[in-house]
Amino acid sequence: MVGLQFAKPVDKPEEYRHVFVYLENGQGRLKRVALEMIGIGRELATKVNEELVGILIGDDISAMAEEAVSYGCDRVLGAQSKDLKDFRTVPYANLVGEFVMSEKPNVFLIPATRNGRDLASRIAVKCQAGVTADCTELDIEKDTRILSARRPTYGESMLAEILCRKHRPQMATARAGIFKVPEKVGGKPSGKIDIKNVKIDKKYLNKKIIEFRKKDRVDLTAADIVVSGGLGLGGPAGFKMLEQLAGEVGGVVGASRPTADLGWISRDHQVGQTGTTVRPKLYVAAGISGKIQHIMGMKGSETIIAINTDPNAEIVKYSDYFINADINKAIPAIIDAVKKYRTELAGGKKTKTPSQ
Repeated sequence: MVGLQFAKPVDKPEEYRHVFVYLENGQGRLKRVALEMIGIGRELATKVNEELVGILIGDDISAMAEEAVSYGCDRVLGAQSKDLKDFRTVPYANLVGEFVMSEKPNVFLIPATRNGRDLASRIAVKCQAGVTADCTELDIEKDTRILSARRPTYGESMLAEILCRKHRPQMATARAGIFKVPEKVGGKPSGKIDIKNVKIDKKYLNKKIIEFRKKDRVDLTAADIVVSGGLGLGGPAGFKMLEQLAGEVGGVVGASRPTADLGWISRDHQVGQTGTTVRPKLYVAAGISGKIQHIMGMKGSETIIAINTDPNAEIVKYSDYFINADINKAIPAIIDAVKKYRTELAGGKKTKTPSQ
């Protein structure tokens, strides 16, 4: 029988310093969520005047380490091996855990992806620390260096603030799409890179990865323009209009949860706390009333346009522009206007979208 293992308070929390972030990668490149972790990690580290350190695991990771430094990491600690080309839970957890236990970070952030959640729970057990899962807001107290981790609770209708006063490292997984990708550091980055070559015990390689097949699904987090539809579309046919508009402006189609629940569009298009959180340059909300769960998933957009027949809809309060019109009339009119604009701009040859 295996005994229960609980988080263990540390005697000297002041010995734990700096903000660490796990740099998730795949197919030889840093994932966007890794850059998001650098962004929020940089903010926290700067606030308490400490270093931002990235942990990078993989194969041939030098270029990725340099990229992490260019986005703001003061240091990158890495372990590489051909056996680490693809994510493997146990060896990755062992290596990250060794870095964490030897370096003693005050804060350790991991993206709340499938791999990240898998990794975080194992690291927390290994280090006898707790972990606040799926955070949407992160801050740190300047004097005490205590992390304030906030996450949705009660059916995602409220935010719970969780503090870790006595345990180190203060671990949290952060939801993808919530935090901004930082600008690259100006000039020549001065960060340090320390990469070691490692050998992986063959007992951890008992499964062979034959190939990766990329699932054909929309990537909402990478889009500069998201055109989303709600129940006001009236049915699945309404999304055909949105697909046409999104195609004209170089965007992707999003959706509210009720439309995905009804099967009007596939779940990977869902925007919101229970779907995907987005921060595009332009967000168009067509026929969306604005439930708090949806608002929390798109309120970070640079510009928000709401199209609705109800001027009192909640979404209007969060919008920069409001079009009070029937969707079936407004969307075709916007598509025609975009086509005309592009034609005039290019002198008869379509080359740019209005957003450009």
